[in-house]
Amino acid sequence: MTDHQWNQLLKVLKGEVLTPMPVGFIIDSPWLPNWAGIKILDYFSNDDLWFNANKKAIDTFPTCMFLPGFWSELGMCTEPSAFGAPCRFPENEFPHAFPCIPNVEMIDSLQKPRTESDGLLSFVLNRLRLNRPRIEAMGHSIRFSVSRGPLNIAAHLMGTTEFLMAMMTDPDRIHKLLDIITDFLIDWHDLQMKTINTIDGILILDDLIGFIGTDQFMEFGMPYLKALYDRNVAVKFLHNDAQWQSSVEFLPEIGVNLFNMAFDASLNELKQLTKNKVAMLGNIPPRDVMAKGTTDHIKDAVTGLVTSLSDRSNVILSCGGGMPPEVTTQQIQAFVEAAGSI
Repeated sequence: MTDHQWNQLLKVLKGEVLTPMPVGFIIDSPWLPNWAGIKILDYFSNDDLWFNANKKAIDTFPTCMFLPGFWSELGMCTEPSAFGAPCRFPENEFPHAFPCIPNVEMIDSLQKPRTESDGLLSFVLNRLRLNRPRIEAMGHSIRFSVSRGPLNIAAHLMGTTEFLMAMMTDPDRIHKLLDIITDFLIDWHDLQMKTINTIDGILILDDLIGFIGTDQFMEFGMPYLKALYDRNVAVKFLHNDAQWQSSVEFLPEIGVNLFNMAFDASLNELKQLTKNKVAMLGNIPPRDVMAKGTTDHIKDAVTGLVTSLSDRSNVILSCGGGMPPEVTTQQIQAFVEAAGSI
């Protein structure tokens, strides 16, 4: 992000109303490589292709905030790989991490990974370190430390069904697992911030908090997220495009001040539930509108979203989730044009 974009983001988080309303998107490997004309595996394994794909998005849509911006990621594999999860990287499909904790008893001997060297973490961070000079030569800075969330990682290590069942059948071991993962993530975010001193934000992505009810969130989600967001940074960003009902009202208490949600939530309702203390990044339907809609359909959806708002503070226009595959340049341009004309 440029200094101007960062300052615009901070103004939104302070409740200022910007005209035109800002537009921002989460972009990563499900969309960016193929849009840029390369294969996903090439995007992951070649620094120049990764950098040029991100640069192309910035050059093509200069008024958009891209969050987190120059995201160094390996899909869902980054953090699970540090715990020993086997990972599969097809040539042009999204990578996948496979469970490595087949029974809850294995949690008793689980060790916290070393963030400096275990799994794929060092490759992810080294990409940012090596490319930082040319990112900054473009007038951009690396602003966010990034990770998947504790429940998301636990579900990859155990399998989603097995993890959710073990919450009910063996909660003590699940708490031990989440303690280890959270301590590991604190180390991981600390290392990112120590390595790159321009970081002043944290992004955590955890859809698994949308798979559980309020009581389960209060026990298995909130304490661990609260520990992660307990750091002195300006932007505390959460992505959860699964169900939001069990967790959203607690976001201010957790410390979150920017939220990217699913498309089926009312921004007015979310703002009310969070007492307008959390900025909303959303929430045009990513598949049915952004990917499948005509440019006129997209413009109508953006106009409808803006006109539906009770007030325009604390909102950055975006998808309800990350940018989906196969969205074209023309579709994004239609979104930006509509936002700029209201």
